[in-house]
Amino acid sequence: MKIDFRPIILAGGSGTRFWPRSRKARAKQVLALEGERTMIQRTADRLAPLADASNIWVITNSLLSETICGQLNCVPVDQIIREPAARNTAPAAGLAAFLVERDNPAAVLGMFPADHTIANESAFLSVIRHAIAIAAAGENMVVLGITPTRPETGYGYIETGAAAPNGSVHVRRFTEKPNLQRAEQFVAAGNYCWNSGVFLWSARTLANAVREHLPETAPHLEAIAAAFGTPDFERVFAERYPQCENISVDYAILEPRSAKGEHQSNLYCLPADFGWNDLGSWAALYEHQLAHDNGADGNKNVTESSGCIAVDARSNYVYSPKKFVSLVGVSDLVVVETDDALLITTRGRSQDVGKLVKMLQEKGRKDLV
Repeated sequence: MKIDFRPIILAGGSGTRFWPRSRKARAKQVLALEGERTMIQRTADRLAPLADASNIWVITNSLLSETICGQLNCVPVDQIIREPAARNTAPAAGLAAFLVERDNPAAVLGMFPADHTIANESAFLSVIRHAIAIAAAGENMVVLGITPTRPETGYGYIETGAAAPNGSVHVRRFTEKPNLQRAEQFVAAGNYCWNSGVFLWSARTLANAVREHLPETAPHLEAIAAAFGTPDFERVFAERYPQCENISVDYAILEPRSAKGEHQSNLYCLPADFGWNDLGSWAALYEHQLAHDNGADGNKNVTESSGCIAVDARSNYVYSPKKFVSLVGVSDLVVVETDDALLITTRGRSQDVGKLVKMLQEKGRKDLV
């Protein structure tokens, strides 16, 4: 029997990490950072073999919703849900579960961030199909784990346990972003994966988990779902959603569920390697472009410009699509030009761009954020 699969694309976000290209109303997921398709379009494209567009739901905010409706015009407009307040991933995922549970509690939900890149899409589809089958087989929760390639401190980790009969491995515990020493220990241990942020479970399983682990938030989400499709929906959504707890799926559901023990939690991990990258900074985009030979020269300069000459320059990332770029005697820079702003930093400090955006907000420069 064909499994009813409903992809849920999580597309909130404040547009800070890729400033000045990204802004609140033009966050990373609606930008075309590689090629002509935007991040959210590429996310929907890779899910197309698994589900019809009419089964896709998108959770976003009012600043991005109009753009996303235009970019994903195959998705029903009423299934592009605009959060009235930012409440992190647990209320967003929980709302999707309550909405779909009313239609088909057995439907399998897949939670997919809108702004990840996948290099090997056939391998990705194979893993997702496996995860769908596990999620449909009971009260199971499945997380995709990425095989670590380095001791990364910017990702959460999944400690895996014994092999499970369904072809996955049991989950022992989740660990949020570790320091370098712990990250090195995790990679050396060999039984840790990066947490991809991709989760699969039935609508009933997730809804029940929200009822169990977020008992004060669940009634608000159920009331919102009950009002969906009625004239009262926007009012109920605006009144109830801000009262939900501001918390991630990891903290709200996965961590307390893992505390039940690896053989009692029904938590499973599918370790995978399909060229995953969450593109968390300009430096990460540079490394991604370099790895896939997108516009790099012999000295590892990656430029998006109308032309470029580099003299004694190495390992720079430059985005200035309307201008000719000259690089002389510089290394490891990030330079990003838009019509109204210019960013100059080093690859090593590109994670701090968010601090700059916060300063712009404090100075009242709403025109730049």
